[in-house]
Amino acid sequence: MTDLLSDEAIETQLPDDWNRQGNEIVRVYDFDSYLDGVGFAAGAGGVAEEAWHHPEMTITWGEVEVRLTTHDAGGITHNDIDLAQRLDDIYE
Repeated sequence: MTDLLSDEAIETQLPDDWNRQGNEIVRVYDFDSYLDGVGFAAGAGGVAEEAWHHPEMTITWGEVEVRLTTHDAGGITHNDIDLAQRLDDIYE
């Protein structure tokens, strides 16, 4: 099992545009259309599967909300921070 990050570690390691909400980190990605968001979510799903870390994603017109937490650990771990950065990389 991966160790939980301290509040300080989360604050210093959290990528830009991500926010902490309790035991999750959350980001809303913006798109020009629904299908652009669906395409991002499909790519994000592939990255998540490769990392064996599965976020909650909500797709709406022009937005994809991603929520990350490590359920087995009961909160935020390095795996969440790492996947957040990888998702940011495919968004750019």
